[in-house]
This record gives sequence, structure tokens and C-alpha cells, in this order.
Amino acid sequence: MNCLIDETISLDNLQKLKLAFKEFERGGSRSIDAKCFGRIVKKCLGLPKTSNAQIQGLFKKIDFLGQGQISWGEFCTHMMHEYKEKQETVRRSKQVAFTLPASMKTLCHGIPIVNIHSSHDGTIVTVREDGVVCCCSPELKPLKTKHLFNEGPASRKSKWASDFILMTEFNKLMIGTGDREIQLYELSTLEPYCQINALETVPLTLDFGCTGPDKCYIVYGDTEGCVTIIIISSVGDTLRLWNKLPEIENMPNIAIDDAVLFPNVTFVRWKVHQDWITQAKYFHSFQAVVSSSKEESTSLVIGRVLPLTDAEQQLDDIREACYEGKTKKIQLSWTPQLRASCDQTVFNISKGVKTFDLCQKHSLLVTGGMDRLIRMWNPHFSGKPNGILKGHSAPITYLHIIPENGQIFSVSIDCTVKIWDIQDQCCLFTADSQASGIHGDISACSYSSAVKSFYFAADCIAVLSLKIRPRLHSRLTVSHDETVMCCGYSEEFRQVVSCSEGSVVKVWDFDTGRQLFEFGGTHDQSAITCMAFDAKGRRLITGGRDGCVKIWNFNNGQCLKTLRKDDECHEVCDCIFLQVHRTFYVMSVGRDRKIDIYPDIPEGLHHVQRPQPSWQDDLKSGHKEDILCVAQCPPSLLATSSYDGEIIVWNVISGRIRCRLVSPLLAEHQNVEGLDTSVPSIIFFKNSKLQHFSSATALLSAGAMGCINIWNVLSGSKLAGSFKASKFQQKITKLAKTAKDTLLYAADRIGYIYVYNMEKFTAGQKSPRAEGFWRAHTSRITGLQIVDNDQVVLTSSTDYTVRLWSAHGEYIGTFGQSESWSVHISSSWKHPAVPYEVLIDPLSMPHHEILNVKISSDDIDTDKTGAHKGELKALSWNSQAC
Repeated sequence: MNCLIDETISLDNLQKLKLAFKEFERGGSRSIDAKCFGRIVKKCLGLPKTSNAQIQGLFKKIDFLGQGQISWGEFCTHMMHEYKEKQETVRRSKQVAFTLPASMKTLCHGIPIVNIHSSHDGTIVTVREDGVVCCCSPELKPLKTKHLFNEGPASRKSKWASDFILMTEFNKLMIGTGDREIQLYELSTLEPYCQINALETVPLTLDFGCTGPDKCYIVYGDTEGCVTIIIISSVGDTLRLWNKLPEIENMPNIAIDDAVLFPNVTFVRWKVHQDWITQAKYFHSFQAVVSSSKEESTSLVIGRVLPLTDAEQQLDDIREACYEGKTKKIQLSWTPQLRASCDQTVFNISKGVKTFDLCQKHSLLVTGGMDRLIRMWNPHFSGKPNGILKGHSAPITYLHIIPENGQIFSVSIDCTVKIWDIQDQCCLFTADSQASGIHGDISACSYSSAVKSFYFAADCIAVLSLKIRPRLHSRLTVSHDETVMCCGYSEEFRQVVSCSEGSVVKVWDFDTGRQLFEFGGTHDQSAITCMAFDAKGRRLITGGRDGCVKIWNFNNGQCLKTLRKDDECHEVCDCIFLQVHRTFYVMSVGRDRKIDIYPDIPEGLHHVQRPQPSWQDDLKSGHKEDILCVAQCPPSLLATSSYDGEIIVWNVISGRIRCRLVSPLLAEHQNVEGLDTSVPSIIFFKNSKLQHFSSATALLSAGAMGCINIWNVLSGSKLAGSFKASKFQQKITKLAKTAKDTLLYAADRIGYIYVYNMEKFTAGQKSPRAEGFWRAHTSRITGLQIVDNDQVVLTSSTDYTVRLWSAHGEYIGTFGQSESWSVHISSSWKHPAVPYEVLIDPLSMPHHEILNVKISSDDIDTDKTGAHKGELKALSWNSQAC
């Protein structure tokens, strides 16, 4: 509503506003009213055309107590809390974590693993120094193991592997050996295919890049600081030719001198570093080879494969020399060459570089090494890093960028794994060796994007899996990332507020369905279980599983009060804001089986407030089980209901018990094993047209097996009637009524909403005809409110959604959907469409055979919170009797 005003406020504008407030202070007024506030906002912010409604909306948010005046300090406090919570919302959206501890597989040998890689399907491949290859499932279950180096003569010296890489495009596994060889094996069978031997040096680090349909680069770095690139065209044909060559030790063999003579092979060797190369990789998106070393002057170099100047001509010359056997040109191609300065970017980094990664999407190079710092660079500028990430306490051995998430994963030699945010340059998550259970020296590690997991080789093989939020069907829209526990409507702001199990509060625009604001961590990460508004609708009261009740300015996330007991706190199940005479109170009930009453003292000096002494009747003869619900009937009646089915009606003025009501059981329910007799919802009805009620006051309560019980609380406290409200005999979880106490809306735990005209109810009716019914959700409804002025129904559910419906069950929309709606323009509604998960759910089909048989409540899964099951096929108004 005031987003334009917020976006306009800058430091200069704040200074102007401050001076304007000071002018009023010099005039003897320390605060200003709404009219003056509107005038100075338009003047200081340069918004003469801003609507008064927008400015008044901002004023009301600051003046949450409704005093009609705000001060400069209150304005600043509001802005500070609003921006703080917006930043926290961004941080929360980036939350990421591993499942701890790691899953591990013990190694039965002491031979180091040289590297770990994963295939496209998530298969994990490891190679040990002695040439043993192991293929595992993502969960580390062995699939295949083979010793690749034990097929030669027993007399020959042992061979050792230096590194390996997967050539998945060509179904090959490539291994570098200490005998100056590059060996290729069939990836599916691990059978020898061919090898290139007689290399100039040992290939310490290998990489492979597929640059076209049948073209690739093989890159390796060596002990002399050289980067060698073998460019192969017509890869399939070339490798097949090499596969038919004479064998050496059961492996078809070709010497590098002969390989470069093939017309489809180009050999390039660059002298890049002055020390051993620690890592060399080809990045196709940059058309460059990146290599690193522990030597500072050339710590990391980004270089072209071929020189920029007349690259095509030089490539032709090299190919011609190789093909014609011109000794001079071949010798030039063998001799390590120095790149021209225009063909490379050199980074001088303290203590050198052990590991790096490069990302085109974020135009980012990250480096790490012995100094324990992660440096973030513009890959085109080597002068100074854009940022330095500090946090590791040991040298860094592995870095990996996740472009789609904007994150960097880092691993240090002390087995600490960190996840960093690229934009904010902050650490999002840390798993040290104590938390992960990974110990020993890390010889290899790798991140598998296919299964979103990190694999480590240390004292054991270990896997750390990212906690992944369940992916929704493309047609599903959710309002929260977790179960929605309650919702409500503030008429003052025309806003909807919803609270989740993840302790997050979201504020929505009632008229469009757009999210306006959110704040989290409200109850120390405990679930919010209930909510209410104050009398003016400007403050939010929430109860949580942590046993606390809190009062909020829900438009900026400021916690105004914390209401709690001195001793151990138990879960709060329900709360209300009520008035007794001229005093306002917050009342809460829950698992401590007592009624806690807190006077509303907004100007109180103490942030934490304790409850009043309990009523004597509550202490002596109150509820014996958890209290689930509380409802008020002004001026003096209060009712509470508990898990064991008991309802107690109180005189809220005296604190005395007026009567006790025990929910009855129908004859057919008497012997049902494990029957749920709890009363999760109660509501008072006051209507002079109610039949069989001399006092015109009735109490309605949710009973067993989908029944609703009606009590005459002022005339003998008798049961006036009971009827089956749920078509499937499911527990009624929420009751709501229209302003004139005429229509009753009842929601059950499989998402159906039923509407009854209570003026037509007569005692003795077992199953009165519903005025209408429809299915709003596929799991338990946790919030139900009627907005009479707009003739709509607000609902929330454990299926993560908050929805709006017309009073007749027409689907307006789900809060958080991409398209906005207008409450008063029916053409903007989703109707006649219905939520997708409701549409496909079997229990939504009005003529499905499952609806024609008797269904036990135990046969229906009422909390389908995991996968956001489908929406119902909404039943038409007055479509059939319930």
C-alpha cells in the first residue's frame, strides 16, 4: 500500500523529514497528527500526487496504538524495524543446510583416493592411487569395483594413478599415471580401450572438455608448471583407430609423438607457472584454460587455448607440420611456449592457489589456498579481489560455485565445509568435522549437482546431502514454505495475516493477494499455533509452541510485548483479545490446562509481562486435559474446550464456573475404538430468531465423527441438538459465523467447508440440509474467517496455502499466486477453475465410487502436508445435501 513511499525515502529525505518534525517540536508539540504527517510527507519526499490513503496507511502502521499522533522517534523506529525484517526475509530465503551427520562408508585400506567424480545419473566413481576403480550409488552402495593396473606382467614395477576424469559424452574413463601415460577405459565395463604414453612429464591433474558434437580438449598440468592441451576432432573415429593399435600390457597403445601426427589431433603446450600445477581446468564458456600453482607470481593464470593473434592460421600451421612431418615445426609445438600477455590474465596471490572455480553467470573467479582466505575476483581483472571471505581456520582444498543458487561451497583440510552467498558475501552454513563426523586427511572431494551432495575421501568415504525443499508441481501455488497454522483478517488495513509452523508471519494485501511483508523467528523458531488481533486490528497477538504469547506491530515485525509465565511454559493452543468493562485483556489457553490472563498494558515499562493470578475455580476444578480452544460471548460469558471433550462455561467477570458440558456420543459411535472426542473449535451464536433457545444464545462445539453439538448455555445448560456436519464424518476443525449470527461455516480435516443456516435449525434434526459446501483444501483446515463486508471466506490449511473464496464457494485465489485479483471484480477470480490439487484428489469427485461407501475417519490421510496434494473439484452451491 505504501511501497511507493518506502522506495522514495532516502537519507536526504529522512533529513528533511527530521527537520519538519523538529519544527513542530519547537512549536511545543512533540508529535504530529495524520493531517500534518500527510502534508510534510508530500513536501519532504516530493510526492505531491501521492494519495492520502497511502499516506494514512503508513501513519496507521506507525500509530499502532491508535492514539492519532506519532513522533519522529516512532517514525524512525518503524522504518528501522521494517528494513531490518526485509533484510532478514532475504537472508531467510537463502537459508541452506546439510543433513548432519554425514553418511559414511568405512575404507578397508590405507591407499589414498586420488579423485571423486559423479556421472549424469548420480553414480559416484572413485579411483585409488593403486588403480582400483569403485562405482557406487549416490548412497555409497557399491555397484562395481575393478583393479585396472594388475593385468600386466608380475615382474613390472607397480603403476600409480595421479588423477582421473570422466568422459561421459564418449562413455570413457581417463586416468593419468606416474608412468607418464593417459589411459582410457570403457566407462560401462571398465575394460581397457587405449592409452597415450611417452608423455614429456607426469600428468598431475587432468581435465576434459567437450567443445562440440565430436570434438574435445584433454588438459593436464605437470611438475614443470606446464599446461598441455590435446585437441581432438572426430573423437569417435580417432579413438577407434587407436583402439586397434598394438597392445602394451593388454592396452592398445600410441606414443604421443605418433598421436600428434594424426590430422585430427592438435598438441599445444604452454609454460605457465614456476612450480607444480595444483589444478588445471578448461572452461568452455570462457574458451580458456585456468591453472593454479602455489608459487605467488603466477598463482593463477587464465589463458587462451590458442593465441588470440591469427589463431586460425597458427592452428593450420601446427596441423600442417604434424601431417607433413616437418621436424622443425613439430619441435616448436613440443617446446613449451610462453603466452603473450594479451592471451592470458595472471593473478598474483599471497601463498599461491590450491583450488579455484570460475562462473560465467556471475562473472566470478574464486580462489583458495594456504592463507585460509577465499578471494572473489572479476576474472577479467587481476588487480584486486572484489571480496574476501573469511571464516576457515585451515588451508582451503576445494571450491565449487553453484550458479543457479548464487552460492560458493568451500572445504578446508580440517574437514570443515562452508556455504557462502555470492551477493551478500556472507557465510550461510558451516559444518565442522564434529558436526559432520568426517575426520582425517581429505585426499579428494567433489560436489555432485545431480544429487545435490558433497562427497569426501578421508578416513572414510562420506556424503553430505543438502536439505532440499520438496519441489512442487508446476501447477501448485503455496503461500508458505511450511504448514500454515492460522490466519486472520485485519479490517483496519484490509490485510490478511498468516502464521506458519516455521515461525514465519506473512502479511498479504486482501484486495490483490500480493505479499506485502513478512518476518520470522517470532517464537525462537517454534511453531506459531494461534493468533488474534487487538480491538483496532493494528496489533497482532500470537501464541507459540514455546509457551509464549507475543504482541506485534505486524507491519514492521516489531515485538511490542512478550507474555509468559515465570515457571515452565507449555504450548499455547489458542488466544483471544477481549474486553471486560473498559479494560482489555489477552487470554491464552493450552497444554498447561489453565487460563492465563494478561492485562493489555501497551505503555508498560517492562517488555516481558506476567499473567494475573489464576481464577480460584480454574485452580481447583478447571480442565483436566489440554485446553484447545477459547471463545467469548460479551459481556460476561467465556467458554473453553479441552482434549477430553469437556467444555467449561465461565463468568469472565467473576472467574466462576457457570456450567460444565460434556460432548455426547451418538449411539453408533459408542463402541468406536480410539474415537477422537476432543473439541478443537467452539463458537457462540446470539440470534433472537434461533428456534428452541429462550435466551437466543447458543454455544456450538465440534463433536466426534464430524458432528456439531448445540448447547443452550443460559437455560439449563442443556444439549439442544446435534447433527452430522461433515459428509465424510471427519472431525470439524474450525467454526465461523457471519456477522448477524445467521450462517454457520464449518471446516473439516480433509478440507471441506459446509454452510448451514442456523435460523432453519430445529431440535432433533440429525442431518440438516447444508446451504452449500465445497472443498477448499486437501488437508486439515487451520484457519476460517468470514469477511462479511466483502462477502468472502478466508481459509488456511496444513497444505501450505492461504485462500480466498466467495461466500458461495467460488475460488478467488491463493495468496502468493503470480496473478493479482480484485475482490470486487469476479472476472479476476480463478473461478470457475479450482485449485489443482483439489481437482485431482479422489475425495473431491462428487460421483466417485469412494463417496458411495461408508468411510472410516482412519482411512483418510488428513495431513497431506508433504507434497501439497491436489485441490478439489469445487462443488456447486446447493449442489446436493450433506
